[in-house]
Amino acid sequence: MKRFKAYNTRQNYLLPPSPQEWLPSDHLAYFIDDVVEQLDLSAVFAGYEGTKGQPPYHPEMMVRVWMYGYCLGIRSSRKLERALYEDVGFRMLSGNQQPDHWTLSEFRRRHLGALKGLFVQTVKLAQQAGLVKLGQVAIDGTKLKANASKHRAMSYARMKKEEKRLRKEIAGYFEEVERTDREEDERYGAKRGDELPEHLKTEAQRLEVIRNAMAELEEEARRKTEAEQQERREEANEEGRTYRPRKDPKDATPPPKAQRNFTDPDSRIMKNADKAFIQGYNAQAAVDADSQIIVAAQLSNQAADGPHLIEIVQQVNEVTGLQPQEVLADAGYFSEDNVTTLQEQGISVLIPPERVRHRQWRERSSLLPSPPSEEASVAEWMRYRLRLPENRERYRKREQSAEPVFGQIKQGRGLRQFLLRGVEKVSALWHLDCAAHNLLKLYRARAPVSAAG
Repeated sequence: MKRFKAYNTRQNYLLPPSPQEWLPSDHLAYFIDDVVEQLDLSAVFAGYEGTKGQPPYHPEMMVRVWMYGYCLGIRSSRKLERALYEDVGFRMLSGNQQPDHWTLSEFRRRHLGALKGLFVQTVKLAQQAGLVKLGQVAIDGTKLKANASKHRAMSYARMKKEEKRLRKEIAGYFEEVERTDREEDERYGAKRGDELPEHLKTEAQRLEVIRNAMAELEEEARRKTEAEQQERREEANEEGRTYRPRKDPKDATPPPKAQRNFTDPDSRIMKNADKAFIQGYNAQAAVDADSQIIVAAQLSNQAADGPHLIEIVQQVNEVTGLQPQEVLADAGYFSEDNVTTLQEQGISVLIPPERVRHRQWRERSSLLPSPPSEEASVAEWMRYRLRLPENRERYRKREQSAEPVFGQIKQGRGLRQFLLRGVEKVSALWHLDCAAHNLLKLYRARAPVSAAG
């Protein structure tokens, strides 16, 4: 009879096991263990000053567990709790402690701002490891679902109609009560007689929500009008003329199609890459084209990509202390102001004025294009530059760097929808995912890590 190696699922250990023997020496969990030791967690520790009661779980352990979870695409506190029992890597990082899902979620919520700051430290680590060159920086954006349904959104015009209907329905009830006042004692007994029935209580609550949403949209319209008028006033002063606004900002009203979501008011209806409309946010990333390290990240509820370009390039400078030599972006970022502003800073720019299909990039011509006249527009000069073979080759780095990064985060690690609500919280979650992405790049490059400055 064939002999097999003996095993026993209930065999006790004769000697205490060593965590260093549980996993291969080059396992990601050990890398995360070493990296977190190098991170500055003073902002997290500061949140515990003056607290009383039982000693909490150690912040370093909690950061290790969350960062390892994000690297594996685990963002749910309940899934993380289960992994702390079932996954050897998590058990090693937690020192075999198992905080419950509420504790894990509360730690992330409480220290969300400090955890967001870890992204910058991962860029510093990558920079010290020699993975950040900034010869070319590719910038791109992706739409991600909010923790809200698009069917819970309503336009300003629809809100006005719904408010009128609800007011009429509630007022009609009280008119009926007034007409039957003489039957009050018999109908309501000891009650006052002016209580709303259950179905109208719900309608009254809905009316209050709609009114609040309308007020927020109206306030946004007033602030926008004030900002526009202030900008025009400053331009007029510079030109030595007087600016007289045509309307009072207090009279500004939102566009009829302006929308507000009742579940996550900060989120907006946006069109994603599949041309489908989602309730979501616009996540931005600036990527070092050579290493795919994310060197700057942003998130907003503004669907257009163009307005983010200058700010995210400035963020690259702030985070790394360096200026990119060349910026690559798709047509959504093109504007004459954007191109001119970056070129004035000494940055080369390759951004097509309109969408160019992949087939067109593959088409080659033996004839070099003729340069446009000096009076040509910025768009004409950009079209000319992108027809030059050497520039076409350099521009291809955009689709080989920024687009794969979003694929790794969304497809590889499953980020399709945020779990928290509100632009500030969601922005912190996006930075956490970007930090995890950078750590994985460091790990796969087998780059040595030292304390982030």
